[in-house]
Amino acid sequence: MKRLIAVSAVLVSLAAGAYVLPGGSILRRMANAREEKRLSAFRVEGSVIFSSTGVAEAGAALNVPTDRPELQGDGVLSAKIPGRCRFDASSPDSSLKSSTVQVSGKKRVEGKELPAISVLVAQVCAILAQDAGSVQDTKLAQEAYLQGLGINTKVTSLARFGGEVAFVLGDPAEGKPQFWVYKDAFRPARLRYSDASGAAWDVRFLDYASPATGDWMPRTVEVWKAGQRVVRFTALKADNRSAVPDTLFK
Repeated sequence: MKRLIAVSAVLVSLAAGAYVLPGGSILRRMANAREEKRLSAFRVEGSVIFSSTGVAEAGAALNVPTDRPELQGDGVLSAKIPGRCRFDASSPDSSLKSSTVQVSGKKRVEGKELPAISVLVAQVCAILAQDAGSVQDTKLAQEAYLQGLGINTKVTSLARFGGEVAFVLGDPAEGKPQFWVYKDAFRPARLRYSDASGAAWDVRFLDYASPATGDWMPRTVEVWKAGQRVVRFTALKADNRSAVPDTLFK
């Protein structure tokens, strides 16, 4: 209860001194900012760290020991816009690989599934790799997607995230479905929702000012489950100019 009151107080204090845009305007400006990047495909290579319940899941999928608080491996995120994404996770201690592919909202897994990676792929694809043909159409598609996760896009407020001010779409109460957008640049910041099983997920998009990714992709994407981080993907190398083969998504 004290935490809920504290969060609410922050939201109220921020909102008191600033005009909060309507949800539709925030999503339209986010779509416009994305359109200006002219992205058609991208590939990001980096490190992937599993923690909490993600350790056992990664150990089972990649056949590596789980007698440690974290497991580190390699990850490659590939995307073709709109809506085709793939994540390949591997470990230097194993010859096995787990790959999650999503095309137009439909998931396919190669090897054993890593649930946290499936969440990462689904939300990166829906939030960072969408283009419905025009800014307005993309805005409407994003709005429908967020509403499908239970987010009330007509309710907006302000909060701080990672030291920056962010718009919050959705009920501001702790534990409610929400979508956060960095206020200054209209880039996705955070997505909070519960899946059909009731599991609470929190996907965080961090650091758009990295030399590794420029300002078109967050350097780090984290997936939290029930208040604990289960996977962190950090970009070491990114490319948004080279072709990404269609065969990756078939």
